[in-house]
Amino acid sequence: MAWILFLILIAVALGIIGVATHGLLYLLFIGIVVLLLAVGLGGARFRRSGGRSAR
Repeated sequence: MAWILFLILIAVALGIIGVATHGLLYLLFIGIVVLLLAVGLGGARFRRSGGRSAR
């Protein structure tokens, strides 16, 4: 779960840098791809565990 949160944090940081710097707009698109990857991994992990956390 920590990896997914870390990927979301990286995606947000890349998105902010991509928007703030006009020459680095490609970072925004990389951030979007990383965010979609993190959401997909989180959804797959949640589905696999059946919605319950493993203890």
